[in-house]
Amino acid sequence: MEKGAISREDILKTMQEYDDLGAESFLELYEFKRARKYLILHEGKEYDSKAVAGVAHKHSQGRALTWQELSGGVGHAVDWLKREGFRIGVSRSPKWTRDELVLACDVVARNGWQGLSASDPGVAELSDLLQLLSAYPPEQRAAEYRNRNGAAYKTLNIASFHPDYKGQPTNGGQLDREVLQDFLDRPAEMARAAELLREGLRSGGLQPVPLPEDEELDDDVSAPEGRVLYRRHRTRERNKALRTRKIASVLKQGGTLSCEACGFDFAKVYGERGKGYIECHHVVPLHVAGEGTTRLADLALICSNCHRMIHRSAPWPTPAELRVLVQEQTRGREAGVPKARSVTEPAGT
Repeated sequence: MEKGAISREDILKTMQEYDDLGAESFLELYEFKRARKYLILHEGKEYDSKAVAGVAHKHSQGRALTWQELSGGVGHAVDWLKREGFRIGVSRSPKWTRDELVLACDVVARNGWQGLSASDPGVAELSDLLQLLSAYPPEQRAAEYRNRNGAAYKTLNIASFHPDYKGQPTNGGQLDREVLQDFLDRPAEMARAAELLREGLRSGGLQPVPLPEDEELDDDVSAPEGRVLYRRHRTRERNKALRTRKIASVLKQGGTLSCEACGFDFAKVYGERGKGYIECHHVVPLHVAGEGTTRLADLALICSNCHRMIHRSAPWPTPAELRVLVQEQTRGREAGVPKARSVTEPAGT
């Protein structure tokens, strides 16, 4: 039989041997190392995925595979195990997302910028909210994913980065520092973002809204409140009925479909192809305005470039503020460029 033709029965036999010998003895016997990421989760127990898949091979194939003969990640051992109906988890929980850190940082802020213990009711609530948020799919969560101990430790990480902290900072990440700084720079705005996240998660009304693949947040785009609220914000901006009404309102008042920030007009540049096109931006972010009815006055018509620049980093400028920036840059360029010399004017005059 070909390599990899293992059955569910083969895997169950191997897990029984794993239990009988104990994890350390089993791994030593077959010369496998601890799984770095993926684990089999079965009947309340965890098993090293690569080792079990490799050793299970002996029941159908007559010999166990060595650790060099297969990959422990997606595409080899994990695929075999999933094919036979086994649930796969991870050995370590993934990095905290901005949404999660907004919730955690708010808990620390409301506690006077002090970390909390795992027994604190605030940490219990935080852990529950993180489970509801489900920032990662189940297969990417470790068994202790965002439990009370992990949530409490994160509050200590955040507190240790506060300017008034006198001890040694813990092993938090750069994003911990960034979100903390957001709270220090814009406390009311960030507290409101956390409040919206809490309310939406408790009510069940805040469900992740997927963005088109080409508009996923990347390292160059910063949503101050995190992905979930940013996606809701962008969904409001894509409301075709609102965009149509906004455009009609502007045209009825004698306006043009030019960018409110830089003046770009798609029709003037692209002719008939660009006629009637402009993007719609919700001036007041969701984390400031909250859920509610959108008024036409809350919307601005802007070009694609300016839209991207507004969303690039927090705090988001309004189209009017971006227009001032564009005008300042234009004046600066004009002031720094020497007056054009006539082609007939002699050099040095």
